[in-house]
Amino acid sequence: MITDVHIQEFLRQAHRVGDAGLTLCSSGNLSWRIGDEALVSGTGSWVPTLPEKKVSICRVADGAVLNGVKPSMESGFHLGVLRERPDCNVVLHFQSKYATVVSCMKDTPTDFNVTAEVPCHVGRDIPVIPYFRPGSPELAEGVKAALKDHNSALMLKHGQVVCGKDFDEAFERAVFFEMACRIIVLSGGRYNTLTPEEIDDLEAYVLGKKTK
Repeated sequence: MITDVHIQEFLRQAHRVGDAGLTLCSSGNLSWRIGDEALVSGTGSWVPTLPEKKVSICRVADGAVLNGVKPSMESGFHLGVLRERPDCNVVLHFQSKYATVVSCMKDTPTDFNVTAEVPCHVGRDIPVIPYFRPGSPELAEGVKAALKDHNSALMLKHGQVVCGKDFDEAFERAVFFEMACRIIVLSGGRYNTLTPEEIDDLEAYVLGKKTK
């Protein structure tokens, strides 16, 4: 059952995302699963200054709004990801400065593994979702498919989305995603990436995964 304590924590985390510069004004949205329900930032709300009256409570199974507050237009992919990923409880769509630049580049990078933090936290493979109108069913399906087996994705000419078991994990993925894109942009396209062997070594040493 969602309580006022949950709502206040959701507001704190939303403002934390804004403080990190991951969202500006009405860009981006946030969701948090609590049992069979989820808190979702309301439509048109500003995540950095999200007020309690703009927090929507939705049923995860069918998206039904339970408190009369209309959720973000992107609630379709938030709830879709939560349904697909029982291991994840937080979904964050953000439009940080450098990662959004990368989403608008003509030559979209295919390898973001510029530092160890990327394969270890963001993901060694970051799927790229074609442009679909924000809030559209096509975008919701695209995000849901991309995050079925990944934790981070780039939406062309739009922004980024990450998921995690909790706020810290989602936040970490978003921050390191932005860091990688900052390196890519500031390098002017002249950047090195980790080799597959170096990534395998990191995954074995840092994440404890078995090597192939």
